[in-house]
Amino acid sequence: MKLICASVALLSAGASAFSINNGLRPTTTALSASGGKMSVRPLGIGSAAPQTVITNFDLETVHDTSDEWIRTRTGIQERRVLVHDGTRSVIEKTKDGDEVDAETPENLRTLGIEAAQAALSMSGIDASDIDLVICATSSPDDLFGDAPTIANAVGCDKSRYAAFDLTAACSGFLFGIVTASQFLSNGNGMKNALVLGADALTRWVDWDDRNSCILFGDGAGAMVLSSENNGDDDGDGFGVLGYAMHSNGAGHKDLKCIYRGEPKTISTPGDGTIVHDGSYDLMTMNGRKVYSFATREVPNVLQEALDEAGISVDDVDHLLLHQANIRIMEVVAERLGMPMEKVITNLYKYGNTSAASIPLALDDAVRSGRVKKGDVIACAGFGAGLSWGAAILKWG
Repeated sequence: MKLICASVALLSAGASAFSINNGLRPTTTALSASGGKMSVRPLGIGSAAPQTVITNFDLETVHDTSDEWIRTRTGIQERRVLVHDGTRSVIEKTKDGDEVDAETPENLRTLGIEAAQAALSMSGIDASDIDLVICATSSPDDLFGDAPTIANAVGCDKSRYAAFDLTAACSGFLFGIVTASQFLSNGNGMKNALVLGADALTRWVDWDDRNSCILFGDGAGAMVLSSENNGDDDGDGFGVLGYAMHSNGAGHKDLKCIYRGEPKTISTPGDGTIVHDGSYDLMTMNGRKVYSFATREVPNVLQEALDEAGISVDDVDHLLLHQANIRIMEVVAERLGMPMEKVITNLYKYGNTSAASIPLALDDAVRSGRVKKGDVIACAGFGAGLSWGAAILKWG
């Protein structure tokens, strides 16, 4: 999928599902894509979170704050964080196809492996039948991408799959679902995809800033999508029913993590050449502007996706938003005319896990029996870029 400024062009391998926003929507954006149903079905979901928990009470010993102050303003009670020298027992496939259970460093890759394995198990699809692996992340263990190593670890057949990372911050998992669905529905022979959302933003949080460090946690989630009917006669109603995606780089200053290189002189002829040793600044966020952006744009983009799906708010069983702040969820639900009883959230125990937040919450809801086969789920992600998007899914 290739997206160019909407005033110029929008190209895609499966271009028929895309449309350009020409100002007909109430939302103004530098770039947008939307479309209706694609013949794919979400069949499995999985998640994993670090073992270390930091509660609001723990943070009371670090900052002048309180559990009550954090809970009432954010809805968060605790968060999971990756720690230095943490370990985790992970089962990986060897090149000979054998399974090895080993104690390995607990990092984003190992969380991704565990989440992917759980999603594959629920879906009933073998890893060797996966054609595409997308890892949505802004904080990979490997700057060059974690998707290929996760795919290899879970046993994907190296002779048949493609794997790559996708960066769209907190919108990443939703953008990944749409991207994978395009590949599965455009007739290129791909049938099964594994989409991950995984982030470790606590690595880039300023722990000296009480307003931001309270918000974030780490985690990974994964979903298996398939274009195969698998014998179901009611398959015409399943899959991605509609979607809309937007971005506007004019707002990037409100939520960013900027490259910062340290100067390093190498002894080339003459005075030498000053290059960079790479690093990044800590994440910065204008909370008021991001809140205003989210509460303004998320209801609009959800309505846009519902219009593409040809259904109304009344047809939605569950509302699943990026787990950033409970107040944002309350405002969005109210503006859509949906009761909070329909909102899926586990924000209180994970915090904002960026691209992982939607699959983490959906995994809880599916495994608890709250989300059942045939349920319609309106999902929306929003965050840095600025980026925002929505997809209407029918589970099962």
